[in-house]
Amino acid sequence: MNEYLTIEQISKGFGNMTVLNQLTFSVNKGEFVCLLGPSGCGKTTLLRIIAGLEEPSEGRILINERDVTNIPPAKRNFGIVFQSYALFPNLTAIKNIQFGLKTRKLKKKEIDEKAIAALQMVGLEELKDRYPSQLSGGQQQRVALARALALSPDFLLLDEPLSALDAKVREKLRFEIRQLQEKLGITTIMVTHDQEEALTMADKIIVMNKGEIMQIGSPQEVYQLPANPFVADFIGAMNFIHTHPNDPKGRMLAIRPEQIHVSDSGIPAVLEKLEFRGPVYRGLFTIDDPQTTLNNKQVLVDLPAAVVHQNKITAGHKMKLSLGEKQMLAYSEKVGG
Repeated sequence: MNEYLTIEQISKGFGNMTVLNQLTFSVNKGEFVCLLGPSGCGKTTLLRIIAGLEEPSEGRILINERDVTNIPPAKRNFGIVFQSYALFPNLTAIKNIQFGLKTRKLKKKEIDEKAIAALQMVGLEELKDRYPSQLSGGQQQRVALARALALSPDFLLLDEPLSALDAKVREKLRFEIRQLQEKLGITTIMVTHDQEEALTMADKIIVMNKGEIMQIGSPQEVYQLPANPFVADFIGAMNFIHTHPNDPKGRMLAIRPEQIHVSDSGIPAVLEKLEFRGPVYRGLFTIDDPQTTLNNKQVLVDLPAAVVHQNKITAGHKMKLSLGEKQMLAYSEKVGG
């Protein structure tokens, strides 16, 4: 794939506050990229700068190697979908889509054809004459997506598009958006604070914190090989163990709950409590081994639900845990450092 969009040394400040600090990365043609991070990390500001809705304090935005940093939004040919849908309440679904097309000064026949085609893409052709108030949240978001795609944009920007929806609708719509994006081959950048959204939808994840990039990688890379304690802690559950008997360097070690196993030759531990999570139970264990520096440390462990039921495992159970050396990650800095 070829580099399509390049973010080069982008910084943004408001007074003495730095919102973005010299961010650099590229997006390939047809790629689905997620900007992932906690609230206030600068991801929406970055999206607005890419759209031209906000000016950077420093740096450049390149599209196909062309500097568009000072080019107005209308000339960047992007589609954008917001969390709030931003539909006109007094216009039907199809008229909401037609409104955006009318700004392109197209003929009426072409506007009608493009609007219907866009609604067909998101499976809402039959609801074309309904007003936003007559549509569910998921349907309204589909209309907003259709409106963005009807303009045949070069790239698509999604700003927390699913966060206002309930869990079941969110799961269905994220699958549909990803499927549609792959079908159209449209370059897409999505802002989210939801790690599950990023892991399931993205080709590439850019993890941000406090205006800086913490890691860039595939969903598998950022989950399995987090570059630092922040990424390890932010994406998925992670046990941080500050000392380990087999690590003379005194580094902070980390291991995920699903990588710790019950073993006859493991470290003695006592189960404090269980949390049901469908196919697994997440157990909180206190290590009970005075012979090691791990004594009294607590770890989370995922236990298959079938194993818990068959063995009638409850709080107070004494078990032995195997902390796989190969799955251990080592960091020199602290969590949040």
